[in-house]
Amino acid sequence: MPVTNCRICNHPFFAEPLLRYDNMPRAAQNLPTAAMLAEEHGGSLEICQCSGCGLVQLGNDPVSYYREVIRASAFSEEMREFRMRQFNDFVRNFKLKGKKVLEFGCGRGEYLSLMKQAGADAYGLEYADDAVRECCNSGLNVTKGFMDSSDLVLNGMPFDAFFIMNFLEHLPDPNVALSGICSNLTVDGIGLIEVPNFDMILNRSLFSEFTGDHLFYFTRDTLATALQLNGFEVLSCDEIWHDYILSAVVIKREKTDVSRFHQQQSGLKAAIADYIGQFGAGRTAIWGAGHQALAVMALAGLEGKIKYVIDSAPFKQGRYTPATHIPIVAPEILYSEPPDAIIVMAAAYSDEVARIIRHKFDKNIRVVILRGHGLESVK
Repeated sequence: MPVTNCRICNHPFFAEPLLRYDNMPRAAQNLPTAAMLAEEHGGSLEICQCSGCGLVQLGNDPVSYYREVIRASAFSEEMREFRMRQFNDFVRNFKLKGKKVLEFGCGRGEYLSLMKQAGADAYGLEYADDAVRECCNSGLNVTKGFMDSSDLVLNGMPFDAFFIMNFLEHLPDPNVALSGICSNLTVDGIGLIEVPNFDMILNRSLFSEFTGDHLFYFTRDTLATALQLNGFEVLSCDEIWHDYILSAVVIKREKTDVSRFHQQQSGLKAAIADYIGQFGAGRTAIWGAGHQALAVMALAGLEGKIKYVIDSAPFKQGRYTPATHIPIVAPEILYSEPPDAIIVMAAAYSDEVARIIRHKFDKNIRVVILRGHGLESVK
């Protein structure tokens, strides 16, 4: 069944594919034997682009073995030395020595063993049975499985960090994998995620880089979008290994701390109550019926305590404040029914309003302006 919408943001693809290649290898790892040649034939690849986030991806189904990591780079001594330096830096820079670090898609433990040598308490998750057995026989802490649910609870969680090495681009649902990993991390969990560098592929016109194994072709921007949509902040994203790889370091996004909002609300509520208490119920007015003032009135519980609300906008006059049901009136009422005090809640216009009150109306009216820090008296 061809895919028509982005696997990351669900926006539709542009109407026409960017490219179509026929007679392409159907899978990079299914190498036929001589006996299979009569039945083996090429297939078509459709390279599409999301009209929303811009991510380039195949419209094809994934290869049958997409859950398994097959890592030919493990045979390169140069790559091994590079990874050892990289993991040592990762562990040192983020203080992960002795901390629990998960590799999602650990294959036969080629990189997991290096992370363990770098000093991390290394865990692996791998789908292929033979690869899991090989890892366990080598003394690695590896569990058979695949992140196919964002609610999956992994053995050993919560993890202090994770890494995914050139595996994300194979997955038909990266959102599930990334959000699932995110939910198995500590509050400040760190991640290292690497994918083939489509910026470089574009710049060098490397048409041969397209393969049925790789569903996604990430640029810096589209990789950042995918990571941010799934609970991570991108700390850095670099081109490495002769520019063939994008290497992103991420941190789990923390829930925004809004405790100061509650403190601010409590403080202003108390300050307003103390102020209107000096004059008695119904002897204080408010100037301003904007959304901030209406919110303050409601959250401070001012219904029945305020004489009226003044506002210069004619379309608001003659109506009532929502939730608190205080009448809204024109400024001219200050001539006929002046209050003892006015609290100005006109946001950026508060100083201008205070000057109008002082110059135009009864000088005996007490005036304060609601500021972020509390009530400020106007002379």
